[in-house]
Amino acid sequence: MTKRQVFYSFHFDNDVMRVQQVRQMGVIEGNAAVAPNTWEEVKRKGKSSIEDWIDENMKYRSCVVVLIGTKTHEREWVKYEIAKAWKDGKGLLGVHIHNLNCPNNGTCSKGTNPFDQFTFTLDGKIVVPPVYNPKASDAYGDIKENLADWIEEAIALRNGK
Repeated sequence: MTKRQVFYSFHFDNDVMRVQQVRQMGVIEGNAAVAPNTWEEVKRKGKSSIEDWIDENMKYRSCVVVLIGTKTHEREWVKYEIAKAWKDGKGLLGVHIHNLNCPNNGTCSKGTNPFDQFTFTLDGKIVVPPVYNPKASDAYGDIKENLADWIEEAIALRNGK
């Protein structure tokens, strides 16, 4: 099976090292990591520049994977990415990453589900995007083993299957 093209949504400052672990698993084709300097340059140009950057990077992706850390649910651009993913008909899922060990900060506390701030509907029915909480004993292994299947399930759910 061909690896899916996905867009990762996350809180950069708190979780970038955990996100890098997910990217490096090689399970799926994620969007390339953005350098901190590039992101700062985009942010300096203002809100419309950020939206354009997100829109361009989310294009051609079949699914948005929200990697949920402690404060992910508070982030303005994560909320924008979630809303855009649903509006654009992309698969949408969340994965808690608090039990992945950051080399700088260790693990962190479990974050709030960012999807709880939204009501998603499909054909007049409320749909709840899946959120996974990998095993604390082996979060890395659990994500690596299951992420591709979780993505397929999220895409199927979004397509009404």
